[in-house]
Amino acid sequence: MVPEKSQGKLLQATTGAVGSDSKGKVGDKVLLPEYGGTKVALDDKDYFLFRGGDLLGKHVD
Repeated sequence: MVPEKSQGKLLQATTGAVGSDSKGKVGDKVLLPEYGGTKVALDDKDYFLFRGGDLLGKHVD
């Protein structure tokens, strides 16, 4: 077992776009690692780009 303080945070996000080779779709809820991705600012909003392999999983309600 790993103490909670030693575990990384999991972040949840909603996909805004997916690549043509992706199995996901726009609007999917996904789990992301605490670190990674590329930050992009568009129209005063921050977005993060992740590769499909960086996604930890799909969140299902």
